[in-house]
Amino acid sequence: MHTLKRLALTLLMMLIALPTYLTPAATAQSGGGNQLRLPTILKSSLPVLPRDGCVISRSTATTPTYPTAHPRILLSSAPTKTCYQQLLAAQVDSAMRFKAYVDGQMAGGNYYAFEAWHAALMYQLTGNGAYATYAIDWIDDFVVEEEALINAGQRAIVAGDSYLYVGDLVGDVMLVYDWTYDRLTPTQRTRWINYSNQAVWNVWHHTQAQWGGVSYPWSGWSVDNPANNYYYSFLRATMLTGLATRGENAQAQTWLDTFRTTKLENQLFPTFNSDLSGGGSREGTGYGVSLRGLFRLYDWWERSTGERIADKTPHTLASTAFMLHSIVPTLDRLAPTGDHARESTAALFDYHREELLELMTLYPDERISGAADAALRASSVPEMANRFMFVADFLYNPPALTPEPLDALSTAYWAPGTGQFAMRSDWSTGAAYSNFICGPLTESHAHRDQGSFVLYRGSWLAYDSNIASHSGIEQDEDRHNLVRITQNGSPITQGYDRSCQMAALANTTNFTYASAQVTPMYTGKSQVTKVEREFLFLKPGAFVVFDRVVTTGSGISRIWTLNTPAAPTMVGDRITYVAGANRLDVYRLAPTGLTATTTTVDGGTRIDVADSAGTQSLFLHVLDTNGSVTAAVRSDAAGQTGVQITFADGRTALVRFSNTSLGGTLDLRAPGGGVLYNAALSTTVTAPPVFAN
Repeated sequence: MHTLKRLALTLLMMLIALPTYLTPAATAQSGGGNQLRLPTILKSSLPVLPRDGCVISRSTATTPTYPTAHPRILLSSAPTKTCYQQLLAAQVDSAMRFKAYVDGQMAGGNYYAFEAWHAALMYQLTGNGAYATYAIDWIDDFVVEEEALINAGQRAIVAGDSYLYVGDLVGDVMLVYDWTYDRLTPTQRTRWINYSNQAVWNVWHHTQAQWGGVSYPWSGWSVDNPANNYYYSFLRATMLTGLATRGENAQAQTWLDTFRTTKLENQLFPTFNSDLSGGGSREGTGYGVSLRGLFRLYDWWERSTGERIADKTPHTLASTAFMLHSIVPTLDRLAPTGDHARESTAALFDYHREELLELMTLYPDERISGAADAALRASSVPEMANRFMFVADFLYNPPALTPEPLDALSTAYWAPGTGQFAMRSDWSTGAAYSNFICGPLTESHAHRDQGSFVLYRGSWLAYDSNIASHSGIEQDEDRHNLVRITQNGSPITQGYDRSCQMAALANTTNFTYASAQVTPMYTGKSQVTKVEREFLFLKPGAFVVFDRVVTTGSGISRIWTLNTPAAPTMVGDRITYVAGANRLDVYRLAPTGLTATTTTVDGGTRIDVADSAGTQSLFLHVLDTNGSVTAAVRSDAAGQTGVQITFADGRTALVRFSNTSLGGTLDLRAPGGGVLYNAALSTTVTAPPVFAN
């Protein structure tokens, strides 16, 4: 039975999704039954906190000091352990919810995704032996089940799905080993160490992996890819086994060296520093939230050994800004990049909350942490909704941070490592928002969406139709808002291990601009000569999109594609989609003489404008949100395609783009005719600062 529970746990914890049968209402309630009581001596001997969280100074040490006595992981930091005890004594809500969850489990709650280390943590903080007994029995039953499989010549459960769950399963064993060490028998200690050693050894020696002397080699998927979510699970198992058993396990130092030097120092940090500038994950906002597991390791390593490793790469701190700009203005969902398995809508979830809490804990003195705190308080997840996540609210209950309003942040953020360029008109809930993608396509959970965009204002107005899919893993070009290319009806696809090149980028008070060279995504595809997209956001609510696409060969169509959550209305060259109080109006300006068609896709609508004449298409569209534009009229010049825009507030804009090369011009005028901007658009990439001032 324990194995089945663990399988349920790991399927949830590692798939980066909330199962459809779990809802906040169903999972947020604490357990009932007989509750274990916090010892009176603990309540009376510790001071009541004046605020929820504890202020724990971050370390500046550059080398680790390994604890010699148990507990060795996390709670070897006296300030940390005292902090958690204070939270319990003060009956802070996050502590009480976590305690009630553990007590309810022990009273027969059989809660989804419960882990034994949760009870072991309560033992460490309260001294109540009932918690230790429960945790030990849970883990020993699990190890016995694994041993039975091994003795029968079979693979252990932990080897399933290319060892994806090794971090949770072995991590659970090792945390209980460390935190209940004084109550384990010598035999239990030996058996648990042997099991964990074999699992970790198999991870890093995939061609020689074995169980009980029986060879079970496996693929070695992502053992050398720090950008992949599997890698963080492997690191967790390795770090926790090394820390928990050092001095009692001949292999412990090997695991510590593997974790800290072989994998982090020699592999992950260099990769992140070269490939992931700006934070975030190339797996997208779904599987990319697995970074929370990595950030937890940074924090626990520092508190366990005194060595600060979070700063070994600027990726860590940058990921806070990346996450904040990935969240839409209504603070309840994210830009839907990459696979979103099981929960396809990219809803803001407990995992995203945990990631931000961890980053705030790692960087309590940074301005961005105050902004993250403000975002979480105002978001759809002001606290964890699911029981199994209560532990994160407890462990990372933030102290009183220096307040920082969200509108102190810039309205745009560029993460070149992932190719995500997020922009919004302002930081109000009614702001217009877009995420424009131009970067590398190197991960299996990423999509063929380079050069695409999404638009949000109050709700999705132009989205990736992957949101409405049942699987959340629809990666094809037709799911994304870009120009796709077909030959004789078959798609010519973007290639993996390719990268879209951002050629220009700027963010100003009045507009945001990006110029994308998408052509490299088709390297090796002889039919594609040029794919370029100019993306101009005229604040507060209009977007001008210009595409240059050149192809060679017969039977080729260049198809401008837009996905909306429901069917639009189309009158002539005007497309209108209405979602409650919000609307999107698309002005089709070039080429002329084409007809827009619609196709139902998973309840949403794909709009296609196909051009098969000649070898070049120059697509020009104005996409307006909530009626900010009253007129958009074609206005070309020699060698340029352009539009004259009249805004509802009296401003005007003349926008023209070169027909043959990247770049364009903008003449933006105030209602009285005063010049707001009259010059060529940027020809360089200038990343916006994190803060507006």
